[in-house]
Amino acid sequence: MNKFIWLVLMIAVPISLSAQLDFSEKNRIDHALFKEMDKKIDNGDYERITSVLVAGQGKLVFEKYYNGTDVNTLRNTRSVTKTMATILTGIAIDKGYVKSEKEEIFKYLKPELPIKNQDPRKQQITIEDLLTMSSMLECDDDNMFSRGNEERMYIVEDWLQFFVDLPIRSFPFGPKPKDSPYGRAMSYCSAGAATMAVVVENAVEMPLDSFAIQNLFDPLNIKDYKLHYTPSGVLNTAGGSEYRSRDFLKIIQMFLQNGEWDGKQILSKEWIQKAITPKANAREGTDYGYLLWLKSFGSDKKYKSYYMSGSGGQKVLAIPELEAVVIITTTNYGNRKAHSYTNELMNNYIVPALFN
Repeated sequence: MNKFIWLVLMIAVPISLSAQLDFSEKNRIDHALFKEMDKKIDNGDYERITSVLVAGQGKLVFEKYYNGTDVNTLRNTRSVTKTMATILTGIAIDKGYVKSEKEEIFKYLKPELPIKNQDPRKQQITIEDLLTMSSMLECDDDNMFSRGNEERMYIVEDWLQFFVDLPIRSFPFGPKPKDSPYGRAMSYCSAGAATMAVVVENAVEMPLDSFAIQNLFDPLNIKDYKLHYTPSGVLNTAGGSEYRSRDFLKIIQMFLQNGEWDGKQILSKEWIQKAITPKANAREGTDYGYLLWLKSFGSDKKYKSYYMSGSGGQKVLAIPELEAVVIITTTNYGNRKAHSYTNELMNNYIVPALFN
């Protein structure tokens, strides 16, 4: 973006915690890098991209839909919606249903007894352990041999029981938690994210989808969605629920506004700060908060971001320093290049166009 244009936008719309997203067509920016990105996506250089939305200073400056989709298409962004567990946990804490993320999960769970692979350490597993994917249970979606691999969970009915029955993990190929960055050893675990839905639902004593509608969807005016459920009928926070790209934009913009929307505090600033603070190292150059990824993007200059991520390279992303939010959706499920595609869109086009 021309630096003068961006400066004008910043002056015209000062940063405000109560600012709302302006979807007006008049805010679209005609930038050479956006044009080049648009052409490459249309040509198939970046496969199966379905939407790209970019907002800065509360204004939607780029919005394009691809591959037969439009503004009303619901997006199955897979694990992006794991972060719903973080949001709903935070709201439950803010409202006093849960005292703290330091509480043990078994305070709120009622699995079938006896639990398999009994170990007293299981009773010490906390909400924070699940939100950081660093519990002591042997659960690793990236390891096909893991007993807790998500593919094994999906074929059984009781996902909660599947998770709590898992054995205690060992650390044969990496450092133990005490020797790891931030004192936690992360392994990507969809079963743990799904269990968080049961924890929160039992804590608030109402169906979790109803809790989400009352405390998140209605305040953000999110009306069009398709919720996915576990076989036991609980909202599936392992992923999969479908929303419009613009509604994903509202959710991440709400994070950027310290939890405030339309003059109401949806989620506390304190909880958001906890959620976006590094709690574990995911891989080189990438940390992990509360079901949120933490990574820097850009070319000549990189900016810290936090984002929801899902199979296919899905990104629901915020760059706090620049008051910017980005949505990239795809149907690139299972494509090994999928995340590199959307990383390139961020590094080579979106960030340089707006902020360099």
